[in-house]
Amino acid sequence: MKTSEIKELTTNELIERVETAKADLTRMKMNHTVSPMENPMAIRALRRDISRMLTLLRQRQLTEK
Repeated sequence: MKTSEIKELTTNELIERVETAKADLTRMKMNHTVSPMENPMAIRALRRDISRMLTLLRQRQLTEK
């Protein structure tokens, strides 16, 4: 997910997406441990997407104060 796409989301949508992405990341890690994934780089990409979303959420929190 690109940063421009993330910026278009509302705060509530971001929170929901972070929660689902974290659940997906946990599931992907478990599945990769049991049997190797075809594309293990997807784990890294998802982790970075989560970081981007959390960073934007934090920026919004700081600007509200």
